[in-house]
Amino acid sequence: MLVPALAAAALAAPAQADPAASCAWLAGLAIPAAAIGLPTSGGTVTSAQDAGTYCQMDAALHPVDPAAPDIRMRVALPAKWNGKALMFGGGGYNGTIPNVAGNVPFGPVGGPTPLARGYATFASDSGHQASPTHGPATSLDGSFGVNDEAVRNFSGDALRKTRDAAMFLIAERYSARPSHSYFAGGSTGGREALAVAQRWPADFDGVISAYPAWNAASLDLFFGYEAQVLSQPGAFPNPAKQTLLYRSVVQACDGLDGLRDGVISNEPGCRFDPRSLRCPDGADTGDTCLSDAQIRAVKAISAPLRWNYHLNSGERGYPGFPFLSGAAMTTPLLGMGTVAPANPMPTTAGYGVQFWDQWVRYFVTRDPGFDALTVDPRNPGRWRERIAELAGPQDVNNPDLSRFARGGGKLLLLHGTADELVSHRSTVDYFERVERSLGKRATASFARFYLIPGANHANVSAAFPAAWDSLTALENWAEHGEPPLDPAVTDATTGRARPLCEYPAWPRYRSGDPAAATSFTCTG
Repeated sequence: MLVPALAAAALAAPAQADPAASCAWLAGLAIPAAAIGLPTSGGTVTSAQDAGTYCQMDAALHPVDPAAPDIRMRVALPAKWNGKALMFGGGGYNGTIPNVAGNVPFGPVGGPTPLARGYATFASDSGHQASPTHGPATSLDGSFGVNDEAVRNFSGDALRKTRDAAMFLIAERYSARPSHSYFAGGSTGGREALAVAQRWPADFDGVISAYPAWNAASLDLFFGYEAQVLSQPGAFPNPAKQTLLYRSVVQACDGLDGLRDGVISNEPGCRFDPRSLRCPDGADTGDTCLSDAQIRAVKAISAPLRWNYHLNSGERGYPGFPFLSGAAMTTPLLGMGTVAPANPMPTTAGYGVQFWDQWVRYFVTRDPGFDALTVDPRNPGRWRERIAELAGPQDVNNPDLSRFARGGGKLLLLHGTADELVSHRSTVDYFERVERSLGKRATASFARFYLIPGANHANVSAAFPAAWDSLTALENWAEHGEPPLDPAVTDATTGRARPLCEYPAWPRYRSGDPAAATSFTCTG
């Protein structure tokens, strides 16, 4: 979608940079504050260098508050430009620049990346720089939360600032603006994809939102509840017990879709009861069973959480995780972790409870030494007002996407049903709100929502690591009016395929080759 004053330039044929011409002259280029739609102190291109088939530019956008960090961003400008642009979203607390030469979430294996296809690609660290020594994942560094402008940037403002600066730099390189612009992200990046559609509906022609943490503050509260549940004496199931639970759920529910293939496609139909794994007398007698305390913990994490106080976003709860329906423990860091939550929070505890620990210490209390386990998400006491305030910008929950739709915007929403970090039930909740707000027919004119059985958050060690060329599907819809027709998703490891079923349908095995998508039908 185009800035009107620059529409004429954008309608020109895609500009091609001279492959032999260096882009080093762009280093030191000033990015005027007037080119950016939200307040900054302008920016500077800190480096520009040739990287073979493209020019890589790094830039710093300067804050209004001198105590706030810069937004660090990167733009990759191909020598053979297709006239389009794509922005990548981040992950976790961000803090590093995503790989602008990489692929979209759940992207096809072996095919060309957006940059290799000729897209000008760009991304940013969302307005702060994570410490490289922060535990096993720099995306768990929430220390920037002590600065208000950094929090606003992370909550969404950096998206607009980065996008506007990128448009300025693209125009400097090609003397033209993109004819079409897209956004792709997963997790925090999925939240960011929905944020741009909600807040700046004219900025992008289409967005790919995968496993979105759209209600980030509400998810934080659930993580806090999970931390309290798993930190109770005897409640934490160790990795061997997590594996026992996962395998038992698969054994019980795998065949509900008509085929035993290690994938639970009929996730809503899975009614596994963890009490079937109860140790004798409910005591913890080893790794072949669950104690009563562990059963209570697993059931609590699988159930919805509600709170009885107001958040500025209006959210009142979180739907819980389908640990009882095969949300795998195959990536312990992203699930329950390998040790119980404690103070100080271990780096081998689950990603979610570490996320909560950072949020409480830096965003809520702004006391790095605070014990996050002492804050009850259901009754946060003196921190209630601060939590309510943070939820306003961090829960990206406006279901009215009518302006995005009216401008021709298209949305592809994807979530794996074995996600162990962001519950697919939450994405179901958001999509159903959109349908209630706009009507199912109007929603279908611009949005598709696909649940992918067996896919998890990191898309590794999953029952079904998903791969789909969603970018081509989005292009065809946004540019040619051709919505996805009978799309299929591929297992990135084995090559087997399944139909991508529009929510609420799921793939049921019919007959024929179990590795072929045509052997399944969407039902439910």
